[in-house]
Amino acid sequence: MQEKELKTSLSQRIVIGIIAVLLLASTIAIYALIVLNGEKNKATSSVKKEELAAVTKELTAKQDELKAASDKMSKQYFGTLNSFRNKVKAYNAETVQNAGLKPTDLKVGTGAEITNSTKSYYAYYIGWCPDESVFDSSFDDAKKPTSLKAPLAVTNPASLIAGWSEGIKGMKIGGVREVDIPGALAYGNEREICGAKNSPLKFIILPVNVTEEYKTLNTEYNNLYRKYQKIQSEINGIGA
Repeated sequence: MQEKELKTSLSQRIVIGIIAVLLLASTIAIYALIVLNGEKNKATSSVKKEELAAVTKELTAKQDELKAASDKMSKQYFGTLNSFRNKVKAYNAETVQNAGLKPTDLKVGTGAEITNSTKSYYAYYIGWCPDESVFDSSFDDAKKPTSLKAPLAVTNPASLIAGWSEGIKGMKIGGVREVDIPGALAYGNEREICGAKNSPLKFIILPVNVTEEYKTLNTEYNNLYRKYQKIQSEINGIGA
């Protein structure tokens, strides 16, 4: 092979030069995009963090308003629920399991009746296990209660365990009912409660009237909380 054949021609050198320039230009462009995108993300994150701080402040204020309204209701209904704490006793798990769903009215209410068409209501409650231990309740303290927490807002009856949803039907607002629930109508094998799966449960349920003020505050609080979660998720997405 002759020496001149090893040398690149002028046209080849021009093409190589053009390719080199294009590669350099594309590298610079990609770097610029990365930098700009990073700066944009920083700016967006900063705005979102400011927005989150503002929503957090609103959420805290709304929570305080909601607690004040809840405290008023606690004073109204604490005595009623507390008077039935003596019903919380140990029971034979097998008996409740075999007897099936058993609702027993302890006090008949005077308000609207809860039926299949009832879309929402509020309630205070005590839930306990066969050994008498309370696994959940509306009291601030299971052993020495002094007040009630916010009432349970039931906005989708189907989201509750079947024993509760069925056991409360026919009750009138303001009444008190004890409901024996076999494991199959409680949490079944999906969740371990009372130290075992498919455990029977007992509840004392007090559905109550709430003020329009409380309903409004509860709705506003939930809306703000969803907004808070959305912004938090967006910030986490930017940082990902």
